[in-house]
Amino acid sequence: MSDKSKSGFLNRTLKNLRQAWQGIAGSEYDESAASMQPDLPEKDAERLLEQMHACLETRGGEVSARARAAALGRAYLALNEIGKVRFLEVLAGNFDVDHAAVDAAMLALQGITEQGARYQGEADLRKTLDPPRLKLLTQFNALPEGVKFLVDMRADLLALARDNAHLRGLEQDLKGLLNTWFDIDFLELRRISWDASSASLLEKLIAYEAVHAIESWDDLKNRLDSDRRCFAYFHPRMPDEPLIFVEVALVDGMSDSIQALLDDTAPVIDPASADTAIFYSISNAQKGLEGISFGNFLIKGVVSSLAGEFEGLNTFATLSPMPGFRAWLDKRLADGDKDLLTASDRKALKAIDGNSGGTKGKFKALLDDQDGALCEAMQGPLMRLAAQYLALEKKRQGGFRVLDPVAHFHLSNGARIQRLNWRGDLSSKGLSQSAGIMVNYLYKLSHLEANHEAYTSSGKVAASSSVRSFL
Repeated sequence: MSDKSKSGFLNRTLKNLRQAWQGIAGSEYDESAASMQPDLPEKDAERLLEQMHACLETRGGEVSARARAAALGRAYLALNEIGKVRFLEVLAGNFDVDHAAVDAAMLALQGITEQGARYQGEADLRKTLDPPRLKLLTQFNALPEGVKFLVDMRADLLALARDNAHLRGLEQDLKGLLNTWFDIDFLELRRISWDASSASLLEKLIAYEAVHAIESWDDLKNRLDSDRRCFAYFHPRMPDEPLIFVEVALVDGMSDSIQALLDDTAPVIDPASADTAIFYSISNAQKGLEGISFGNFLIKGVVSSLAGEFEGLNTFATLSPMPGFRAWLDKRLADGDKDLLTASDRKALKAIDGNSGGTKGKFKALLDDQDGALCEAMQGPLMRLAAQYLALEKKRQGGFRVLDPVAHFHLSNGARIQRLNWRGDLSSKGLSQSAGIMVNYLYKLSHLEANHEAYTSSGKVAASSSVRSFL
């Protein structure tokens, strides 16, 4: 799907939401508020503040509260980027924690010695720590698509809160709320199929796919064929919105090329005869749920589902990119790292004709030339450096977490780095991010717990002998 098509799809979603809330707002919907200027000038911001106070007063019962929340939500959706920042600043700045009340409650608590009174003092302190904006945000939970609205609002906040302490506090409040609502026990794992799923849901798969772009409806149909599976988590308050989804290919043997795996001219195999399930794309569909993790449950749930459906499956593995590899490698080159290339690397590079700028200069030139990067002499150095990047490079000095985010995800789940695949992804994205190399992470059920514990407790990376041989 093109960027223009995705934009149209998202605009239709917002239009439908605004229309749905128009009916709920009813007489509470202030037409003057509807005509707020998109950038929310000061006069409109004052009127907005009054509407927010009205929402918190909750006069008139549940129906009126829903109507006022719907009116407020419609006002937000009508704003441009500048207006949304001002809206969020009004919410964050005027309905924050009462810091003086917190200080007073803490001071009072310090002077209490009797146990029963202390419990009450602690309860009072907890109450003062809840900002009024939490109550206001919770009102959207009662609206159709209200939870989705809050998820999208947090997506806006994530981009805006880095340099704004007020907005950072609001973002953390909203994250805490969503963390509670999106507990794994509330989610449903559901299969998405070409025949049984709605066209609207299938369109969302195309829009949300973040690893290997779905180019057309035919491409999507191929990914949902009989020897393919797609599973997603859904929330009961967002029944038509995938939270995270995984695409799976049922194949014979471990796949080493995304081009071959997604080739729509390749013959369809009988899934009952497959011995391997390849997880080749995992996409977080909701930016606003960043930092709220349920991806590890997704893979384990899908493994359980597939193992129950196909008795012949004995291998569960991924075919994954290394999205940070080229950035890491480019930085090492820019820093003039003298240990980047080994003696055998230099020998292989010297055998290549042309480029008199030394082996490091030749390596850099070949790396920048996508065709040159795939030449035979580059395979040894790049595969060794890829293994080093995945298994040895850590996110911060002395830390346990590996640098590559995809590797961290799978290692945290208990997977093992099983194999590096040269020329695994020849797309422009694959070459620019991963130098065309892809990785198989193996999910061996009997080893998951031990691998997870070793990685999360001490940073020990599980890797096969073939991967370690590069090191």
